[in-house]
Amino acid sequence: MPVDGFFPKLLLIFFTALGVVLGAAVVGSLAAVLVGQPPLRTMTRLALEIKIWAIAAAMGGTFSAIEILGQGLLEGQFRVLARQLLFIIVAFFGAQVGYWLIQNLAGGK
Repeated sequence: MPVDGFFPKLLLIFFTALGVVLGAAVVGSLAAVLVGQPPLRTMTRLALEIKIWAIAAAMGGTFSAIEILGQGLLEGQFRVLARQLLFIIVAFFGAQVGYWLIQNLAGGK
């Protein structure tokens, strides 16, 4: 089901990136418990490593984002380009907030 409207799509992208980081870190740390590794350190490492994938997942895959960026640059559609860049920035912030939450949950650095 497609999301209608600019602001709802921004929210969806932000929370998708946030959820990917949180989910991967928490569920991934369960494996650390099962094999006798420190779960909080594993959780923090996973959250850091998964951020770029969370951004890609929130954007709906990388190829469509790159195609839209190319369209905006090459065909002079600067409004489309600005929207896509804003979506990427919002996805980055969602992933970063997820990392920050995991880092604080694990006791910081």
